[in-house]
Amino acid sequence: MRTRRRWARLVTGVVLVSAALAAAAVLSAYRADLREALDRVEGRSAVVQTACGPIEYAEAGEGPAVLVVHGAGGGFDQGLLLAEELAPRGFRVVSMSRFGFLRTPLPEDASIEAQADAHACLMDALGIGQAAFIGASAGATSSAQMAIRQPDRVTALVLLVPALYAPRPDGAPSIHVPRDTQWLLDRALSSDFIAWAAIRSMPGRVTESLQATPLVVVERADPAEQARVARMRTLVLPVSRRREGMLNDASLLPVIPPYPLERIRAPTLAISARDDLFGTLDSARHSVERIPGARLLELPDGGHLWVGHHERVVRTMAEFLQAHGGSEAASRTR
Repeated sequence: MRTRRRWARLVTGVVLVSAALAAAAVLSAYRADLREALDRVEGRSAVVQTACGPIEYAEAGEGPAVLVVHGAGGGFDQGLLLAEELAPRGFRVVSMSRFGFLRTPLPEDASIEAQADAHACLMDALGIGQAAFIGASAGATSSAQMAIRQPDRVTALVLLVPALYAPRPDGAPSIHVPRDTQWLLDRALSSDFIAWAAIRSMPGRVTESLQATPLVVVERADPAEQARVARMRTLVLPVSRRREGMLNDASLLPVIPPYPLERIRAPTLAISARDDLFGTLDSARHSVERIPGARLLELPDGGHLWVGHHERVVRTMAEFLQAHGGSEAASRTR
């Protein structure tokens, strides 16, 4: 009997020690990844005081100005991923953090129209008279509004997997919500640790639900594209500094109204994929039908992150902006 008890105590002790070591390893990995996320957003940007309030931004390159407006879950760091590839092609890429993301506060009026006005305020503060716009996903709404409200200041417009209005049967929301998306958002937004744990423990589920990209597309992609998808997953961290913006987007996107897109005068390029799980191809098609002279790059697959077509997408955007983005002289306030 004593021997059994000693063995039981020994087994219990081993289990407890193993659990403690495992917990310590998890905590260490979390702290390392969060530190990396914080290093990515700290000291890389500036906050400028504008007529619309403080706005965080970062920029890279020289040439005609291109403002990158990020999607839900982003911030200026998301836009800098495009800046890395567009700036060497001769553009001054300015990437801002929208309302409620990172160091741009959420104002009392955080509507899409107010966000569009804030884009103009940022341009004023930076001395930019005209600029091309790349509106990605949820960032396409305020980019389109900017082109409608201040057409003389937008030289070209790229709607990248745009979260814009699309007519649906029975008045259903324009943007589809993949299975488990709301469940993950409700939990992931509650803390940095839970968001990190979801990314680490269920990357496939995060890819399909939050990144709206079929997992099979990622699995058959080359290593470089798989690494890009993994990098994009981590950009939501630190979620605590993006939570207000994500909640604001979640309240606005399901009720996107039809905009008077026919008033857009800027040359426009829309890009989306047939298997985007958010259904943005319908939005892109509808927008191109309404915007005079607009063109559409319709990808056969690739999901919301255009996996497998990244080089083509960047090349197409760069060529479009070089043709329509205006001269360097026109990009600055005289």
